[in-house]
Amino acid sequence: MIYDSNRTVLSLPPIINGDRSKITLDTKNVFIEITALDKTKVEIVNHMLVAMFAGYAESIEPIKIISPHNGESREAPDLDPRPMQVEVDYLNQVTGLDLVPDEIAKLLARMGYEVTASNPDKNLLDVSIPITRADVLHQADIMEDYAIAYGFNKLPRYYPNKSSAVAAPLPINKLADIVRVESASAGWTEVMPLILCSHEENFEWLNRKDDGKTAIKLANPKTAEYQLVRTSLLPGLLKTINSNRHHAVPIKVFEVSDVGFVDMSQERKSRNERHFGAAIMGKTSGFEQVHGLLDRLMLMLKSAFITREEGLEKPSLGGYWIEEADGESAISIRSAHGVLTLPDATFLKGHSAAVKLNIDGKHHTIGVLGILHPSVLQKFELP
Repeated sequence: MIYDSNRTVLSLPPIINGDRSKITLDTKNVFIEITALDKTKVEIVNHMLVAMFAGYAESIEPIKIISPHNGESREAPDLDPRPMQVEVDYLNQVTGLDLVPDEIAKLLARMGYEVTASNPDKNLLDVSIPITRADVLHQADIMEDYAIAYGFNKLPRYYPNKSSAVAAPLPINKLADIVRVESASAGWTEVMPLILCSHEENFEWLNRKDDGKTAIKLANPKTAEYQLVRTSLLPGLLKTINSNRHHAVPIKVFEVSDVGFVDMSQERKSRNERHFGAAIMGKTSGFEQVHGLLDRLMLMLKSAFITREEGLEKPSLGGYWIEEADGESAISIRSAHGVLTLPDATFLKGHSAAVKLNIDGKHHTIGVLGILHPSVLQKFELP
């Protein structure tokens, strides 16, 4: 129940309107009241309504909202523009233009922005975003308005010259295709499981611990089967073998796909890595077959097999080798973005090996192979 100062009923939600509070042609003061469950959404609605009324009003007066239960008392609406920084190089690179900051500022002013080039970094522009532009969340949104103000039809058009490749594959995809073809030629079957898996499959079932800083976890998973983005290809391979146990052995499968990791240095706070994994289930361990597949792939990637002594004594000598892992300590695997540490408890003690490779005069672990621990097989219901 909402009363005025004379204790006259103004509103009884959901019966909002009353005779005393109705708007007529003689109404001078309008009070805007909004109810919502989300603070961000209610502020957006409030800003839109206030901005529309502003064209007909003499003044807009904020009110103080007192919230003693959570201590978030504030004045609303806050009509101050939102500050954001955009990169001049980014705006020009995406649009294909080459305008100076002053010219960019004039174009953005046509779209309702206030731009100042007072930043010491000449590549950065300070942009004030009006309250009506709740859709501007990233400098890409400002870039779009920049292109609209300049005129889409006037943007420069480029056609690649004959020396440049048109629709050429990305190097990572080209490499992945080479690995796919060679693995299939060796008699292995490619599988493509889902990139989401449960927390247990990714950690506990592989005898690995979650440090809370590695896996990308879904905020609201709909089922327990899809709780996070996998950090290893092993769960998908083992689940595939589990689903095909009725087929004749040996079952030889491989996958070349992405895994995901938390990476706070990235703008999106995460990163993808392209990994390769293979698994075989037969009447024997099949360690030599996995080793053979590794040798074939490394041969096709022009990396020669060398002995451990050669690799350690001659770091400049290119090539790879494998050495036994003790089955208890962690294995640190080098990737393009850093080092990934994996506990070796996934494999049977004394029956696992690290794949070493000399890179830039130093040796790094780039992978691991071995016989899976009986507890891992039991969790994935594999004989």
